[in-house]
Amino acid sequence: MPRIPPSTGTDYEQDHQDGAGPAAARAGAAVPAMTRDRPFGWLLVITGVVGWLASGILVLEKLEVLKDPNHATVCDVNPWISCGQVMQTWQSSLFGFPNMFIGIVAFAVTITAGMALLAGARFARWYWLGLQAGITLGFIFVVWLWSQALYSIRILCPFCMVVWAAMIPLFVWVTVRNVVHGVIPAPAGLARILGDSGWIITALLYVAVIATIFFAFIQVFAGTSGF
Repeated sequence: MPRIPPSTGTDYEQDHQDGAGPAAARAGAAVPAMTRDRPFGWLLVITGVVGWLASGILVLEKLEVLKDPNHATVCDVNPWISCGQVMQTWQSSLFGFPNMFIGIVAFAVTITAGMALLAGARFARWYWLGLQAGITLGFIFVVWLWSQALYSIRILCPFCMVVWAAMIPLFVWVTVRNVVHGVIPAPAGLARILGDSGWIITALLYVAVIATIFFAFIQVFAGTSGF
């Protein structure tokens, strides 16, 4: 099988530093563009900055709420769209401190990893596994918060939704990247399909979130009171 020549963002030697040759390369296919160092680095930076800014705004608003329980946050729009009301729930401090502090730290790590890739850094397989574990746990946590907001709290927090929006492509593409590069062992055919379908999977997840919000708040959208 011919060796894929190294090029910007598709360093063949780096693929092997990840732990194994990429499944796509083993199948004789080119590495998908979004899993190459430069575009993937930009993805980490952009999603990290978006998530970090949303988390930062929530931290500032939470501090104001702690000082004044009657403080109206910038996203207190109505009874169904209100960051302030969500902040008063136990779900907003699941681990004994405000959840948004987790976002500040986690997204800072994501931004740092992305900037390092853009600067030409190379990471060992254990680093990618650690990043995968962290992103996966973060995604699971976000899914839980989403379910609580829709079906338990019944109130939407706009800046929380921005965090959800950032986590979806972040989780999808970190997973796809690690499968394609052999960090997560997978059949070559599956790696090729995932590499070609990353944005489709991302879009489907966005559609699913929008649909669940619509049906959970359909009475509000219909102009009736049912809460």
